Amino acid sequence: MSSPRPPAFPPLFPALAAAPDLPALRFGERSLTYAELAATAGSLAASIGSARRVALWATPTLETAVGVVAALLSGVPVVPLNPKTGERELGHIVADSAPSVVLAGPGDELPEPLRALERKDINLTGVTTTPEAPVEPDPESPALIVYTSGTTGPPKGAVLPRRALATTLDALEDAWQWTSDDVLVHGLPLFHVHGLILGILGPLRRGGSVRHLGRFSIEGVKKELADGATMLFGVPTMYHRIAEALPGDPGLAKALSGARILVSGSAALPVHDHERIAAATGRRVIERYGMTETLMNTSVRADGEPRAGTVGVPLAGVELRLVDETGAETADPREVGEIEVRGPNLFTEYLNRPDATAAAFTADGWFRTGDMALRDDDGYVRIVGRKATDLIKSGGYKIGAGEIENALLEHPGVREAAVTGEPDDDLGERIVAWIVPTDPEQPPSERDLADHVAAQLAPHKRPRAVRYLTELPRNDMGKIMKRSLHA
Repeated sequence: MSSPRPPAFPPLFPALAAAPDLPALRFGERSLTYAELAATAGSLAASIGSARRVALWATPTLETAVGVVAALLSGVPVVPLNPKTGERELGHIVADSAPSVVLAGPGDELPEPLRALERKDINLTGVTTTPEAPVEPDPESPALIVYTSGTTGPPKGAVLPRRALATTLDALEDAWQWTSDDVLVHGLPLFHVHGLILGILGPLRRGGSVRHLGRFSIEGVKKELADGATMLFGVPTMYHRIAEALPGDPGLAKALSGARILVSGSAALPVHDHERIAAATGRRVIERYGMTETLMNTSVRADGEPRAGTVGVPLAGVELRLVDETGAETADPREVGEIEVRGPNLFTEYLNRPDATAAAFTADGWFRTGDMALRDDDGYVRIVGRKATDLIKSGGYKIGAGEIENALLEHPGVREAAVTGEPDDDLGERIVAWIVPTDPEQPPSERDLADHVAAQLAPHKRPRAVRYLTELPRNDMGKIMKRSLHA
């Protein structure tokens, strides 16, 4: 009697078989068609199929893209590793995730914590045949284990099932009208959700193509958008540099104006930069909101109103609510509350951390994001900051740092701004503005900035102290590291 056949699940990347001659990946002068990607990734997948987990040395290269596709084809969970991670943190990630194999480019030199693992080089040449495609794993099986930034302790590994990847990418297909005709350009790192899942796996799931810049540059963006790319992904730091360059670069303005969609994520894009880009190009940058544990939750839709300062509306399949300090849903959605989400886009667990997993969810299955937001009457979400660092309780008011930062950035004397709270005997917390002035020789005064914010927002939201810096501390994604400001 024959054994029952395993259930058939739809593949994550149907275009590997359906679009063999079309371009899939391009990194600089190196590229692969879908047929070539199927052959190289399929050959590597066959060689790692018995591994429990694999680590991926995630450099911004063609090898990394092939490595992650190979792991997903094989059904073996893959742990993307940031090459800039310090040895102690890397040691924790490797010990916690316990991969048996590390995938790397042939010329990559690996640090000590990875040298004890079996190494498989990701070779892009010499493969002449495409192996038979493996059986598609169950949608609930782990696809990636992505480690969080570890701001409140050692990084935690968020286990992302195949179901979450497919759900998020298909919801973005709907929200952004993403098709196989789209060509995406970006220069994001490839060890996190934005650059790897959205920026590499997104185009491949759609059957389109991606052109990775290796690293972000204004010239690279301009060249690719002028040469047929239709989508640009970036973080606020990148769009800020674009906004700064636009007045003196008509070629950049023309290239951006020809793009179908410009997407910013990973942190809030200041309204001032939104307006400068729109004025110069006629194109509005749209924002989306997600995190490692949830992938994407909301986005401004391609066919919706591109409203600056918001991250749009919940994606298809995502439930979103705002709750107060007691955990009850806010009576008025226009009041600041913590975002909780529920849906098929969520991770399954923190690896080896049942305590942290249980603490992250409510009893009825909502994930506590730790992000604070307001909601417009028509459902658009406005994030005002993180609960831990950006919700300031001053004089009886709950104040989001984000709206004060946007107001400060509208002052001509301010180039960059961050806002935090610190203890105050009278107010509970006082608002502190950290400013990088436009002209370091003539910075705006504390009184000038306080009056500016009070006039834009309300007197109780004005900064009570101003500290001047030459630059703000940022991580690899351009997010401001506010804990470092006080440290």
